[in-house]
Amino acid sequence: MTTVTRRNVLMTAFTAAVVTGTGAALAPVVLADQADDTAAAARNGGPDQVTDSFEETYRGRRIQGRTLSTCGARPAAYRKGAAAAPDVPGIEISIDGRPLHVMRRADGTYLSLVNHYESFPTPLAVARAAVDRIGTAQLSLTTTHHH
Repeated sequence: MTTVTRRNVLMTAFTAAVVTGTGAALAPVVLADQADDTAAAARNGGPDQVTDSFEETYRGRRIQGRTLSTCGARPAAYRKGAAAAPDVPGIEISIDGRPLHVMRRADGTYLSLVNHYESFPTPLAVARAAVDRIGTAQLSLTTTHHH
């Protein structure tokens, strides 16, 4: 038989208060994120809809890009036997119709395989920098995976 001590009661009450307080503090953040995701999906007609896109000619090269509303979604161009899936779920960028593989850094900036050691604030900026770097060369249609 276990003896209930004042110390055990206080420790249990303190633990319950910490868990309740943490849950109460985090609930608005979690619920707001869920509401934003639901609202974005509803506005855009579903989870695979484009929320932001750009298209321009930069230094004679056609740059196209789009961001999908749901992370993990595969852009339609990559679903049926295209070259390779993008490195960042939800972001698709191409230069002259060829995929530019882009990665998002933890600080929210972007880098590409062309400019691997430089960061850029937006997907359009990383695409323009890639055009500057490759000049008249074409991006490859295939990717090389190193193990």
